Amino acid sequence: QERLVESGGGLVQAGGSLNLSCATSARAFAGSAVGWFRQAPGKDREFVAAMSWGGGRTRYADSVKGRFTISKDNAKYMVFLQMNNLTPEDTAVYYCNLAPALGMITSPREKWGQGTQVTVSS
Repeated sequence: QERLVESGGGLVQAGGSLNLSCATSARAFAGSAVGWFRQAPGKDREFVAAMSWGGGRTRYADSVKGRFTISKDNAKYMVFLQMNNLTPEDTAVYYCNLAPALGMITSPREKWGQGTQVTVSS
């Protein structure tokens, strides 16, 4: 399994923005759908956003539609999550992961990284 390294989290006020990054290897990245997930204290990890390998298809959780945007840089094997208009309900540890296809992203294949903490104050 490949290593996933998330970064970019922090403390932000409600209404603010953050841009998360996820670095992985070429071998893991190639041909894979990419996704972001989050886990709030006391809750299960949940799906947030995903993008197909070709970049033409995306999926978002209803709770983040219109506020979050997933993107990736194929040359750098990196995935990004632009988060705007953040609310305290977005407070969680955010993780990225990969899957063979977009339809399989809710069962990602790689070992989870350490994640990056996002805290939104009211």
